[in-house]
Amino acid sequence: MSDLPALLGGPPVRPAGPPPWPPPDPDVQTALAAAVAAGEWGRYHGPHVAGLEAELAAAHQVPHALTCASGTLAVEAALRALKVGPGDEVVLAAYEYESTFLTVHALGARPVLVDVAPGNWNLDPAGLEAAFSPSTKAVVCSHLHGGIVPMREVMDIAHRHTVGVVEDAAQCPGATVQGRPAGTWGDIGTLSFGGSKLLTAGRGGAFLLHDPQLFQRAKLWLHRGLQQWAPLSELQAVALRPQLAKLPTATAHRASIVRLLFDRLPPGLTPFENAVTDSTPAYYKVGFRYDPDAFGLPRDLFVRALRAEGVAFDAGFNALHVGRSPSRFRAAGPLPHATAAHAGCVVLHHPVLSGTAADAAQVAEAVAKVHRHRDALRSDRP
Repeated sequence: MSDLPALLGGPPVRPAGPPPWPPPDPDVQTALAAAVAAGEWGRYHGPHVAGLEAELAAAHQVPHALTCASGTLAVEAALRALKVGPGDEVVLAAYEYESTFLTVHALGARPVLVDVAPGNWNLDPAGLEAAFSPSTKAVVCSHLHGGIVPMREVMDIAHRHTVGVVEDAAQCPGATVQGRPAGTWGDIGTLSFGGSKLLTAGRGGAFLLHDPQLFQRAKLWLHRGLQQWAPLSELQAVALRPQLAKLPTATAHRASIVRLLFDRLPPGLTPFENAVTDSTPAYYKVGFRYDPDAFGLPRDLFVRALRAEGVAFDAGFNALHVGRSPSRFRAAGPLPHATAAHAGCVVLHHPVLSGTAADAAQVAEAVAKVHRHRDALRSDRP
């Protein structure tokens, strides 16, 4: 069989492409069928949303959990519960999900961008104190691409300055951060149940809270009279409950597959470092620091070549300060590591991590094959 990369006409390593998500799940199918048979799926106030909220609270060891229509909405409601409004400042990493930045603007507040840690391109607490001003009302911390933000340090700094913290665990349900479940260090934690997420209902989100006053503020803002205006549906909750029950097992399995993959990487593809003690990632998109010189291909060509092999690599996020007018944010000093993340992050999407050791070997072989033929791929580029 030809060893040529698929981009040069050879056979792909994974001809069927990336696995579908969500995968078939008999427990979800059984739960959905039972809810339909009982008529529970069409109710305003059935048993499943309340049941899911209780199970989320128990799984995360917090007294309050509240669901809503999306993870982005959860971040907005969390900031509103912290009383962020026009004229306030919200600190966040310069390498971050764009919707979080836009949510700050939607509140009339101003994003303040801090640099990320060089080893994992997640928010670096070392930049927080210098970013604060008398207008600072909140910090948003996201654990991205298998990276972990040291939340104990974030909370110590923020609370010394009476600044609230939203811990966005959209990419890492099931992770542990310094001995606690991800999403439970912040004053408010947020989760996402979007269609690609580790816990998925197509759409949806949730809050995790310790403080009953913050819980009431978030809950009241989400209500219009008697009804929540952007709720999770009963049917979505039905689909999520079996997934939540199996999350610890699924998290451990993904971590074992990632370890197999990390042992077989060529030069130029470096996994995110996680030096935060007593912490375990939950891999949604596995982040790598990509060095085009060391690997031998420009990043976009690397991604195209791996996609042709049936492996779901993508470029990471665009850094928030790149290509935007400086009037849209305040930079808290230079942002060299966020700039490096903008140019150099690649991510492997997680569905393949739910597979077998053979799947991990195929991903590693696809990367190795592209690396072996890097000169030919570079020469063939138009």
